[in-house]
Amino acid sequence: MAATKMNPDLKKERDGASFDPEKIAAVLQGGPENLRRKRELESLALNDPEFQHEDINFMSREQQYETQLKKGIRSVQKVKDLNLNELEHHHYSYNGVFKGMSQPFGLHTSMFLPTLRGQATEEQKKKWLKMAENYAIIGTYAQTEMGHGTFVRGLETTSTYDPKTQEFILNTPTFTASKWWPGCLGKTSNHAVVMAQLYIHGKSYGPHPFMVQIRSMADHKPLPGVTVGDIGPKFGYHGNDNGFLRFNNVRIPRDNMLMKFSKVEPDGTYVKPPSAKLAYGTMVYVRALIVGEASESLARVVTIATRYSCVRRQSELKPGHPEPQVLDYVTQQYKLFPHLA
Repeated sequence: MAATKMNPDLKKERDGASFDPEKIAAVLQGGPENLRRKRELESLALNDPEFQHEDINFMSREQQYETQLKKGIRSVQKVKDLNLNELEHHHYSYNGVFKGMSQPFGLHTSMFLPTLRGQATEEQKKKWLKMAENYAIIGTYAQTEMGHGTFVRGLETTSTYDPKTQEFILNTPTFTASKWWPGCLGKTSNHAVVMAQLYIHGKSYGPHPFMVQIRSMADHKPLPGVTVGDIGPKFGYHGNDNGFLRFNNVRIPRDNMLMKFSKVEPDGTYVKPPSAKLAYGTMVYVRALIVGEASESLARVVTIATRYSCVRRQSELKPGHPEPQVLDYVTQQYKLFPHLA
């Protein structure tokens, strides 16, 4: 294959750099070996024929979801075969396979699994974690509602303990209590960690996480009392099936409350956690992930914009003279350079 010819304006700007971009890249990735491994894994995915397809931006919403789902299934198997750690998984799948675009298993890996690891007891981990890690069950994190999202104390979904049967009864008492927007919920998941207000003997104990099966493992249909589906068209993120979820007297065993930090005894006695804020652990963790992913996305954006400003020429300032590069306009520099720095 013939080498790609570089635009002369871009080459001129790169040749004029006062620093070695390879050294900067190595610093940003924590060393030359980390940079080499990152590029190796991304290249492995980008050049894999199984992940080649039409530009996803030209696909319908359904085609985007189906394409990303197929890639997700193959990616899971390949990550397992390659025995990748969490960071390597990120380089291979997020950067290589999906190129930073959304995909149906995103909430399973970023929120469902971390919640089980961080909020479940050892017995609960033995019951669910290995199945979740092996994708024998696929989950999401159902916190955000029509009425409230990050204001967790305001959530309206209820989980009422019944000491006679040692079960929790989940209900969606109002329209605004409907779970709305969780990714992986609309079509993909068969389980969910549901954040709901805990009630015991008529008293509220605040929001707690509950492990709830929402679809049949036999035919993937919603279980009795569960209303679940896709929220429909959005402005983007079509590879992720954001969904809605409602409960009507759905009963789950007492042991389905994630009880690493707080607990409900069989008789209804509530055991307080060391700190009520521990229930927010997954949300805080994911907010940190979002900041990190946003920085990666913004870095791509400013790189593309700067390169384009090098090669795009605009307006003949002097008759007969070449049009200047857009990058030479001071207003463009003011827009780009602070972000580039």
